[in-house]
Amino acid sequence: MTQHADLLVHADRAVVDDREQPATVVIDAGRVVAVLTGPDASAETGWQPTETIILRPDQVLLPGMVDTHVHVNEPGRTDWEGFTTATRAALAGGTTTIVDMPLNSLPPTTTAAALATKRDAARPQVWVDVGFWGGAIPGNLNDLETLDAAGVFGFKCFLADSGVPEFPPLAADELVTYLRRCAELDALLIVHAEDAATLAATPPTHSNRYADFTASRPDAGEVTAIEAVIAAAEETGGRAHILHLSSAAALPAIRAAKARGVRLTVETCPHYLTFTAETIRDGSTAHKCCPPIRSDTNRSQLWEALADGTIDCIVSDHSPCTVDLKQGDLASAWGGVASVQLALSAVWTEARRRGRTLAEVTGWMASAPADLVGLRRKGRIAVGGDADLVAYSPDAETVVDAATLQHKNKLTAYQDLTLAGRADRIWLRGNEISLDRSPTGTLLRHERTP
Repeated sequence: MTQHADLLVHADRAVVDDREQPATVVIDAGRVVAVLTGPDASAETGWQPTETIILRPDQVLLPGMVDTHVHVNEPGRTDWEGFTTATRAALAGGTTTIVDMPLNSLPPTTTAAALATKRDAARPQVWVDVGFWGGAIPGNLNDLETLDAAGVFGFKCFLADSGVPEFPPLAADELVTYLRRCAELDALLIVHAEDAATLAATPPTHSNRYADFTASRPDAGEVTAIEAVIAAAEETGGRAHILHLSSAAALPAIRAAKARGVRLTVETCPHYLTFTAETIRDGSTAHKCCPPIRSDTNRSQLWEALADGTIDCIVSDHSPCTVDLKQGDLASAWGGVASVQLALSAVWTEARRRGRTLAEVTGWMASAPADLVGLRRKGRIAVGGDADLVAYSPDAETVVDAATLQHKNKLTAYQDLTLAGRADRIWLRGNEISLDRSPTGTLLRHERTP
């Protein structure tokens, strides 16, 4: 019996069921309704689609990437970045879902009213699907429940200065209190894990030497903070997630905690997997981020931790600002790497050099972030899932030119690097989207599993 569908996409190479294989994907009403793989992929499907697309042999069909760490900054600091430019940049790089951080917008997303303000700003101008994190700061403990009910995907906190006064860090006792409240809500607490006391003991010098900047944010700062998060998670039973892990020195404590059953997950970022402190040009404030980029040996250990599952996912930590805020020395310049458009290609470039597969990269950058935040219909090509798809050319190479990037301020740490991989065509919930079309993204709410 013939069944009708909106779209059929066939690829000789597709990442399905965590491996690359031939696949035919059938889409109707924005969802995947059938996936045929292996010998059956090119057989008579029994479907009558309105449109059929056959990918070129050099293209791989991927799920859209899911980036759960993006600073959009709108409203309030839209001159740094905004929903139009951030989501266009995501789209250009093959990311079909982002989750926006609660800072550096004004107001920060620490109340339900502030969340409504941010949603109103975002709604008419998103090219991809967008969800939102809430913030956990001193004094807003009672706001967590209303934010959770309003659909945020969890709560972000700092354990050291965030860089903006309206988003202060939690003290050690507050971390336990807030994680206990999150446990009561079954909500995720995501943590910028650097220890304030350690950083205070190693203040930055006004220097343009990248080695001096790295020394001002030592491994001990991450290790101490992560150990505090682990202890709080064990005490409260709450779910904790370590943001932007840069220091491999923390991996033993993370491995041990996971082995004990602590509810802990960990992310790292493309810049920690691509760059090494030894090769960063002195004075390159484009590479300044907190925590910092560390040594080549450290980078290799992060890759090993991804391979063995100690680190769960890779997200961009897209943290842009105006070009003038990147002026000055490494102590005074704003810390953050703008990379949402380049994240997939940057990771794939280094991954293939190390013998890792595109299926592994897809797991780290699509399915794992989706699973982290409970986006059950995102991050993989599977029946019932949203038809968020990317026709990807893994062997295409591009020399990065900041002037051509979609994010608002044309500055990037990846300037002049040759990166592999290009997103050729993208579908969001079954509809082909591109920079030449009107925005069709939707705003996502976290939905509790019944």
